[in-house]
Amino acid sequence: MRRILLFGALLALPLFAHAAADVTGTWQVKVDLNGQSGAPTFVLKQDADKLTGKYSGAFGEADMKGTIKGDEVTLEFEVSGFTVHYQGKLNSDGTKFEGTCDYGGQASGTFTATKSADH
Repeated sequence: MRRILLFGALLALPLFAHAAADVTGTWQVKVDLNGQSGAPTFVLKQDADKLTGKYSGAFGEADMKGTIKGDEVTLEFEVSGFTVHYQGKLNSDGTKFEGTCDYGGQASGTFTATKSADH
């Protein structure tokens, strides 16, 4: 019985270690939209699996909302009447996430977000 408990605890360690990642802070983002590039900033605040924050970039500023579930990060915000959607995967140390983005069906591409060292 002791072995089973120890084995179960060891299996759960990576889950708990990854769940502890906090994405609160400032993120520098590099976006590639079909050959056009951008470099917005996300300032995020995490409360359990809920994310809120601010987008600052070529479209001005906008309030963001999203979720983090395991290593999956989803963010949305509205600009110029359309919804922008980012979906990515967080790395194991919680300092980078990358994935795809869609600008309201007008453009889509990929992004990489890197957490600023000061947060």
